[in-house]
Order: sequence, then C-alpha cells, then structure tokens
Amino acid sequence: MRRSGPSFHLPAFTLLEMSLVICIMLALIGVGMFSSSKIEEWRAGKEATEVLRGAYVAQRMYLSDHPTTAVSTLTRANLLPYYPNHPSSFPTVKGLDGTALDIKVSVSPPVIVNSNGSVYDPSGKADDSLWDVGE
Repeated sequence: MRRSGPSFHLPAFTLLEMSLVICIMLALIGVGMFSSSKIEEWRAGKEATEVLRGAYVAQRMYLSDHPTTAVSTLTRANLLPYYPNHPSSFPTVKGLDGTALDIKVSVSPPVIVNSNGSVYDPSGKADDSLWDVGE
C-alpha cells in the first residue's frame, strides 16, 4: 500500500550553490598565487640586501685598514679578502627576471647595477633595505 502525501527529497546542493563555492575557491586561489609571487619578489630583495650588506662591511673593513684609499678606487678584488665568510669569488645578485647583476663597490654604500651600469632597485626606494643597504 502506498502512502499519499508529500514526497521526500534528499538534501543536495543546487547548481547556484555549487557555482558560488567554485567562484569563491577560484578567487582564493588567485589571491594566493598573487601573494606567493610577491613573497618571492620580497625574498629575492632581502637576499640581495644581505649580499650588499656583506659588500658594505667589506668596504668598511678595507677602508679601516687603508684609510687613505678613496672609495671611488675600490674594486671587488680589493674587497674580496674582507668579505664576510671569505667566499672564493665576489658574490653577485639575481634580479627578478633571473639575470645575474653586479655590485658596484666604488660607491658607498654599494649598489646593485644592471648590465648597462644603472642602479637596479625594483622597490623604487633607496632607503627601504630592499635591494639596497638602506639608511
């Protein structure tokens, strides 16, 4: 014998609810990927700053041993024995695009330079301690 009356439906997600959940998940993934790339850029800048600080320390140590030497005459070869942890070659920095960049040690504080000799600082500020020694 069959009962008459309201039919019972199992609870389920509607198409609208599923679409909303998918859109929210895609938005969160997009924000996460954007944040991840910015974190990688920040990390590269901090690593460059550490290398520059090492060059700055080497400059100060060399000039304390050679007080009559002008900063404009300094070379990486002069500073290499004074660089912290005594690397076998003077460190370089990688830019955001992965290219190797040099450090100009003939100015104080030292700066990162492009292949054309211009100062490389994607942060846009010379005192933020990101891609520079800071103040």
